[in-house]
Amino acid sequence: MKLLMIEDNKSVVEMMAIFFKKEQWEVTYVYDGITAVEEFNKDPQGWDIITLDLNLPGKDGMEVAAEIRKVSQTVPLIIITARDTDSDQVLGLEMGADDYVVKPFSPITLIARIKALHRRAELPRTSEGGGSSAEASVAFDVTTANFQLNSKTREAYLGGREIPDLTPKEFDLLKAMAQKPKQVFSREQLLQLVWGYEYYGDERTVDAHIKKLRRKIENVGPQVIKTVWGVGYKFDDTEE
Repeated sequence: MKLLMIEDNKSVVEMMAIFFKKEQWEVTYVYDGITAVEEFNKDPQGWDIITLDLNLPGKDGMEVAAEIRKVSQTVPLIIITARDTDSDQVLGLEMGADDYVVKPFSPITLIARIKALHRRAELPRTSEGGGSSAEASVAFDVTTANFQLNSKTREAYLGGREIPDLTPKEFDLLKAMAQKPKQVFSREQLLQLVWGYEYYGDERTVDAHIKKLRRKIENVGPQVIKTVWGVGYKFDDTEE
């Protein structure tokens, strides 16, 4: 795994370097926001995971996240922050992060988060090669009245139009709900289904990702992610 760690606290870097070495990951460390953007832009498609501290010199972590997402909507991004407030965490997710970890944290927890996110991001790569690209493009494994989804290519279509630039978490949320149209999912259920591990974040993590997903859906057609007040969310494209 090739990882970019953006962190100005050198004690945190030194601590994590020990654990990264045990995992035999290739890690590049940068200590300020300006250098972080420069390093990312050297090879935007070459990073498997990015961890990003919010409190950075030179350029704030939120700005760095925004610049990364301008270039790549899909590179997995984990925010690491000492800002233990709901507003900061939700804002980070809205800026394009897939996950967040609050300082102080256990190195083992961060390693687990990285592995879980990486596994999901790797699914389209590891599942390729079983057939031709033409076969992959039509082999939709989720199909409803007006929606199709291909897990191998990580593509989703509404009314024949592709929903653009889905991040790993957005795609997984959409798939989880579309597999069971009209079933209502609570936020707790979606955390378990999509994040796939013991998640210690606020349930508003789900709300932040749903908000971003809805924006992208609205770029191609009617809204199919419905809110069921007091319960959660459901997928319903019957009104399309």
